[in-house]
Amino acid sequence: MTKPLSEAVESLKPSGIRKFFDLVSEMKDAISLGVGEPDFDTPWHIRDEGIFALEKGKTFYTSNAGLKELREEICNYLKRRQNVSYNPNKEVLVTVGGSEAIDIGLRALVNPGDEVIIPQPSYVSYEPCAVLAGAKPVIIDLKAENEFRLTADELKAAITDKTKVLILPFPNNPTGAIMERKDLEDIAKIIKENDIYVMSDEIYAELTYKNEHVSIASLDGMKERTILINGFSKAYAMTGWRLGYACAPENIIKQMTKIHQFAIMCAPTTSQYAAVEALKNGDDDVKMMKTAYNQRRRFLINAFKEMNLECFEPFGAFYVFPCIKEFGMTSEEFATRFLEEEKIAVVPGNAFGESGEGFVRISYAYSIDSLKIALKRLKNFVDRLRKS
Repeated sequence: MTKPLSEAVESLKPSGIRKFFDLVSEMKDAISLGVGEPDFDTPWHIRDEGIFALEKGKTFYTSNAGLKELREEICNYLKRRQNVSYNPNKEVLVTVGGSEAIDIGLRALVNPGDEVIIPQPSYVSYEPCAVLAGAKPVIIDLKAENEFRLTADELKAAITDKTKVLILPFPNNPTGAIMERKDLEDIAKIIKENDIYVMSDEIYAELTYKNEHVSIASLDGMKERTILINGFSKAYAMTGWRLGYACAPENIIKQMTKIHQFAIMCAPTTSQYAAVEALKNGDDDVKMMKTAYNQRRRFLINAFKEMNLECFEPFGAFYVFPCIKEFGMTSEEFATRFLEEEKIAVVPGNAFGESGEGFVRISYAYSIDSLKIALKRLKNFVDRLRKS
């Protein structure tokens, strides 16, 4: 019989995040700090809008690009928060989460053999989506001594005559690293000199704790070569609503919409109505959640200092990325033993790329009570390791 499966698909590794999530779901009294999901409920006024849409029978398909009102509110939001102007009728596409936008954005941009530069550690979907689009992933290993920021020299060294796209994953999952304006200006210069495109994943744009997020699309000459990706999961605690969006030049959005049209049709209608409410009246909710995350962030960093566990201070997203190299075991071994011995799930750093080896990701999108228990168990665990 002819081999039935795609070689490209078979070559993909399963997500390292889900492995530990599945393990902890079967373990009594275990605490998971592994999944990047807010512990807040979607704010009531947003849920109410979704409920109202259902009650009024608004269960039809929307246009492929999404509700016009939602696209207009996305543009209003980006102008207000990032000082970037988009045309809601030509430059915006509503997607099923940011993940779909990553997938179809790469498929719209690359030809077989094109190179896609991916700084790592970073979100697990970038590399598989590049492979499935027929591109060659080119990995830049980000360094802890640079606070896991992408430098212009690192980017310049990775570019070849086959480079088509740079994925810019900041604020970063899993490290919590950010890029400030000067960092982005240095990167933008290299991008324009080499005539490449950027996919800027800004899903954590609202969750920064040092300075306000700067979008690379807001810099001179960059909007026309950037796909800006964002969504509602993280800032508005709307993970299960599965809603994101992409903003880009008209010629790119037109091709992305074509793929979306054939593969998806449109994003969930109920979610779109709820998202309009989120953008119109959700700023206070975002501030409240951001304040809570920042308190948890500082709590974790201080706890790591007290237990002498090396960890650079993250200023974005809701993750910390402590170094565990002193214990002489792999990230996978550390996470496995921590789960087995203390019933706390974290994610091995190498799930986000080989440069994540020697680290683990801990999410602080959980209650202070859960974090206190987890940190007490982590201290017990590292104390035992140091004595052994």
